[in-house]
Amino acid sequence: MKLKNIIMIALMPVAMMASCKKELELKDPQGLDPETALSNDANIKKVLQGGYNDLSAGSLYGGDIQLLGDLLGSDGELTWVGTFNNYREIWGKNIITTNSLVSGMWISAYSAINIANNVLANIDKVADADKARVEGEALFIRAAMHFELVRFFAKDYTDGSPATNPGVPVITTPTNSTNDITRPTRNSVAEVYAAVIADLTKAISLLPATNTVYATKAVAGTILSRVYLQKADYAMAAATASDAITAATGKALLPTFMANFNQSANTGEDLFTIQVSDQDGVNGLHTYYSVDIFGGRDGDIEVNDTHLDLYQTGDLRKAFTTNPGVNTSFNTPFYTKYGAFRTTKWKEIYKNPKVARLAELYLTRAEANFRMGTAVGATPLSDVNRVHSGARTGLAELAAITLDDIYLERRRELAFEGFGIHDAKRFKRTIDGLAWNSDELVLPIPFRELNANSSLTQNPGYN
Repeated sequence: MKLKNIIMIALMPVAMMASCKKELELKDPQGLDPETALSNDANIKKVLQGGYNDLSAGSLYGGDIQLLGDLLGSDGELTWVGTFNNYREIWGKNIITTNSLVSGMWISAYSAINIANNVLANIDKVADADKARVEGEALFIRAAMHFELVRFFAKDYTDGSPATNPGVPVITTPTNSTNDITRPTRNSVAEVYAAVIADLTKAISLLPATNTVYATKAVAGTILSRVYLQKADYAMAAATASDAITAATGKALLPTFMANFNQSANTGEDLFTIQVSDQDGVNGLHTYYSVDIFGGRDGDIEVNDTHLDLYQTGDLRKAFTTNPGVNTSFNTPFYTKYGAFRTTKWKEIYKNPKVARLAELYLTRAEANFRMGTAVGATPLSDVNRVHSGARTGLAELAAITLDDIYLERRRELAFEGFGIHDAKRFKRTIDGLAWNSDELVLPIPFRELNANSSLTQNPGYN
């Protein structure tokens, strides 16, 4: 729900203005002013739905957060062959400050944050029975968006000094009129992470274990484990991932890997997905990864041998179909069309983009435990084998693992789900010949934001 108050001024013909002058205020019949929208329990819950609607935008979890994460971190594994230059800039690490994807992500994320702030500022009006859940969901939305912003628009937490490196503005009060407009500076990376951790920690304490398709304890815990992992706080990453696994009531890895994808309802492994139907929602992953015969564009993203070579012989996550027909039904992870490999994860239209799956939590816990030499919840080897072996992949269990093995397992299991650039930075890997902390791997602050807010500073390399 967008909070708006549209005032229309009707001017009378010039001949009549000498005798009378009228101003007519008309309210948008489908809009509410902030005071009305936030006046009672039912309306505040509808505003909260608007926060989820923003999360599902194509510029956020409806596609671009995942797309930009993998195009920016492709390292030769993907090729952008589409005609849209804004995506080509991301893939080529040659981004201009007016790139529409960059500004779209910034605008949509802060819109969702503003909605969350409106809900939180009026939480006292929510019915007591639902107050904790509503507050927890709003905190989750605000935290998730601040986290996505800081890891795309700022240096990695481990790159230099997070206490002095500029992050993004942390916004915790609503803006509903020109009188509310401020010109915030960029909080430090450390301050943004601290705000995100505080919001998610509180959200976990308030959210229920089950909540249909909305945020739960396990969902907030999954995002929090990502935060701690990227922050290199491995003790908290392992503990939080383990807690989220326990909180994921009724969830388990599916026996067939591809059964996770091209689904219009959450699977038994899904923790949080964007709900898409032929009436509502956006799946930008399908738009750009799929091809015309399945309702996508013309195959904008090709998967290269560099990625396919990561898989072991016999890994069912690498199997492929050759030149599928229009009505061909298949469940292999890859297919060839127009002379190139495509991922099948996002083949079909009107299916849900993934934000969090249980497999990620096992790999997060494995990595964190391995780096510390601990076994919180399980040993790193057992967690990796949960994901790596068995009927879902067709592979035998590993007898031993290294940190590189965990990185490779993430690249295979979570491919095309948005983890590419963030994992590469955490593992300090080069990307297309660039060092993990190169300026080109951080998005620029959008030009329009710098124009509107003189308190903001641009990232290095974009001046």
